[in-house]
Amino acid sequence: MRKAAKTEGQDGIVVRRHTPAQVRGNAAESLAEAFLQARGCRTLARQFRCKAGEIDLICLAGQTLIFVEVRMRGSARFGTAAESITISKRQRIVRAAQWWLAGPGRQHAQRSCRFDVVAIDGSQHDAMQWLPGAFDAS
Repeated sequence: MRKAAKTEGQDGIVVRRHTPAQVRGNAAESLAEAFLQARGCRTLARQFRCKAGEIDLICLAGQTLIFVEVRMRGSARFGTAAESITISKRQRIVRAAQWWLAGPGRQHAQRSCRFDVVAIDGSQHDAMQWLPGAFDAS
């Protein structure tokens, strides 16, 4: 994954410029967040990063804690958005969830948890699919 480019402005302030892929990813996460909120989910965290991995969205739906992976594909040429989540990606999400529950989210550690996917297929974001319980922690 490419990191955002850093440039220093005339006043000495460092400004991060995002890559086109990062801009598309942020837009997809915003769409997914609005989609889930419209269905009663409350966002607790967004783009949580730790040394174990990253979680796009952490939400609460009733008493259930949801760790959400957002995937977007403009074309199905190499498979759908949902199909692009590999076993190693799922393992990183689970490890990051464990990290979050042991740290910033420790007040939620006793809640039931699940791992969802919001898959966005199509260049116009016309096919958004919510997959509750898409994978588990085992």
